[in-house]
Amino acid sequence: MIAIIDYGVGNLFSLKSSLAAIGAEAVVTGDASAIRSADKIILPGVGAFGDAAAKLRETGLDRVVISEAEKGKPLMGICLGMQLLLEKSFEYGEHDGLGLIKGEIRPIADVIPKELKIPHIGWNALSFKGEKSKVFKYINEGDHVYFVHSFYGAECEDSVIATTEYGASLTAAVARDNVYGCQFHPEKSGDVGLRILKAFCEI
Repeated sequence: MIAIIDYGVGNLFSLKSSLAAIGAEAVVTGDASAIRSADKIILPGVGAFGDAAAKLRETGLDRVVISEAEKGKPLMGICLGMQLLLEKSFEYGEHDGLGLIKGEIRPIADVIPKELKIPHIGWNALSFKGEKSKVFKYINEGDHVYFVHSFYGAECEDSVIATTEYGASLTAAVARDNVYGCQFHPEKSGDVGLRILKAFCEI
């Protein structure tokens, strides 16, 4: 069973539908006991980092996620959910993240050419970094996935498992031990995204 964490932000039901399409059993829940009893956890998220971090803390789910990840349970953060895995964000102020992966979230405007549109929306190719991650075992270098973001993971080089090019090399995915994060949306990335979710389900 996979627990998709419901804390008021995220594209929860398309994610659940994607998991159903690959035969994975999933529940959308904000219940701490259900999350603790799940085999794996997915932390989705859309919107502003500060608001999402505050909602996680208000519900106490931040402590549940950290505790379960520290026990070795596979955890995947998607889009804003990936960003929340890092130590802090500089999106409209300075906000603390979960600190499960070293690094911080910064504006892509600081590193991409000024003529490129923000947010970065669309299909971009993945470039693998280091040894191919377990979550990429069913996909290939250069496969395209779907992004929607204005901020990116910085100062997290030790954990980067894939980048994408948008006027600069941007963090596309991170991993540390049992914790994984995708800046892109697997649930919106067609067959490639489904294969990434399938690999995560098998970890």
